[in-house]
Amino acid sequence: MENSNSLTVTFSNGTAVDAAIVGASQTDDIAVISAKLSDIDEATRSTIKVSVIGDSNELVPGDGSIIIGNALGYGQSVTTGVISALNRKINAQDNYGRNITNTVIQTDAAVNPGNSGGPLLNMKGEMVGIVSAKFSDTTVEGMGYAIPSSTVAAIINEIMNNKTANSSENANTNGGAYLGIAGMDISQSIARQYNIPIGVYVTKVYTGAAAEKANISQGDVITAIDGTQVTSMSQVKNILTTKKSGDKITITVAKADSNYKSAKVEVTL
Repeated sequence: MENSNSLTVTFSNGTAVDAAIVGASQTDDIAVISAKLSDIDEATRSTIKVSVIGDSNELVPGDGSIIIGNALGYGQSVTTGVISALNRKINAQDNYGRNITNTVIQTDAAVNPGNSGGPLLNMKGEMVGIVSAKFSDTTVEGMGYAIPSSTVAAIINEIMNNKTANSSENANTNGGAYLGIAGMDISQSIARQYNIPIGVYVTKVYTGAAAEKANISQGDVITAIDGTQVTSMSQVKNILTTKKSGDKITITVAKADSNYKSAKVEVTL
């Protein structure tokens, strides 16, 4: 999407209108787009229904699942299955070569090219996820993944509340703010076990990135950003969706080389 010169939305009745990107989270593969109401004719408006967002935190393995999408570009199609697993970790690379780990829902409802971006629904018809990826191998069947609605809703709200920081220009040209770390969540139990603070443990710092320039190192623990406590990488990513390249933030970090003494560093994203 980031390299596109234009964006078109096609509705279920075949009508198409131009749209624009309001903002995007590269790491979560989610974007918010908008179309002018004046471009949508009355007949098309009458066919539009607002999706009800369900709570992905209420899902349990074995629940029924439905996927709607434009599989293989043939038009709208529906597949069904069950929720196979929750809180799966999948690794991928974004368009900048950065390693990304996302927490997703696994389903055995068929996922094919053209399903990405479509909704994962529960049996009430509520959207509980956005289809994101599929594991493809000759020895594997029925492993599709969706971003949980709890994550989606948080990112959408951040983007909608920060339109200036997440303009379409920013989303299309520089992919938004980039800190330049890989990390893992430090829960209360892990913090007690290893005698380190709760937060995000930095497992890697990318060469030349903002984090390296701010002297954040592998082994450090990020505990807050701009005064807001952080306890997970998804929280860090959500905060970054509200920023743009060149913004400055203050990160509170427990330094590994000083027995995890807390320090504040200013970072230019």
